[in-house]
Amino acid sequence: MAYDLEEQEQLASLKGWWKQYGNLTSWVVIVVLLGFSGWSGWKYYQRDQAMKAALLYEEIIKAVDAKDAAKVARAAADMKDKFGRTAYAQMGALSAAKSAFDAKDMNAAKAHLQWVAEHGRSEEFIAIAKVRLAGVLLDEKSYDEGLKVLSGSFPEQFAALVADRRGDLLVAQNKLAEARIAYKEALDKTEIKNPARQLIQLKFDAIGGDSEKSA
Repeated sequence: MAYDLEEQEQLASLKGWWKQYGNLTSWVVIVVLLGFSGWSGWKYYQRDQAMKAALLYEEIIKAVDAKDAAKVARAAADMKDKFGRTAYAQMGALSAAKSAFDAKDMNAAKAHLQWVAEHGRSEEFIAIAKVRLAGVLLDEKSYDEGLKVLSGSFPEQFAALVADRRGDLLVAQNKLAEARIAYKEALDKTEIKNPARQLIQLKFDAIGGDSEKSA
């Protein structure tokens, strides 16, 4: 009997609590369940997008290898439109830029590189795009525009590459004193065992740099 009375008291207490807080509790549970469902759905969506982007990127690479510029352009456009927020979009645009450059389509090459520079989600991909874009502008003799692309901050690992490209642009403008400073910076930022250092050194010496001090 004592157990029955205690059970009835607990039940009455529970009913009272539910009457006061039950509606709020139900909403909390619903919100939590919806949140979990939404999170799971978002993660699935991301995985699905990544898989589709990977397949499309593979198409771009195959088209690049086959030197099918038209197919590269179409696939790269689809990648930017459908999967622009993925890393594959940045890699695809860089590959498409190289394909366009090899096909001597400078406008297309610049467009792909500019897209990565403006829409890239990785500092490294953005840096690569800007250095390559500056190289294309160097070939087109758009020296001031190329220097503008190289302005601003870059990840430390790209410091030597950026300084070297800046030196090339300055030499093309016959600004040799400034070019020497740029090449010197590139040398200082390049490891001695790095094969690229020899080419930088040659360019530095060619415009009157002090090879002994920079070695």
